[in-house]
Amino acid sequence: QVQLVESGGGLVQTGGSLRLSCAASGGRFSTYGMGWFRQAPGKEREFVAGISWTVSTTDYADSVKGRFAISRDNAKNTVDLQMNSLKPEDTAVYYCAAKGPYRAYDRRAAGMDYWGKGTLVTVSS
Repeated sequence: QVQLVESGGGLVQTGGSLRLSCAASGGRFSTYGMGWFRQAPGKEREFVAGISWTVSTTDYADSVKGRFAISRDNAKNTVDLQMNSLKPEDTAVYYCAAKGPYRAYDRRAAGMDYWGKGTLVTVSS
């Protein structure tokens, strides 16, 4: 079983930046595909970014491409999401998710195996 704990959420103004971090424990982190998802009030959970367990592949939703960057540190068992040029429509609870072992992340929330409890990001206009 993998446990995931997100941190780094908060309130930021439009155009600002935040860095989310997800700490993993309980599994062989380096073998898990990792993803960040978000869920705004009244909306379905949606894919934001993913990174393969080989670290060779990253993937982004069109809405965040060029503004967000996902990275992972397999030595520290962490996966981060750097968010720049934030917009009010980025306001949501952000979740870290894992799939594995030796499985690629899935853009579908239902396809991920493990989830954190989420961290709230609020972007004010």
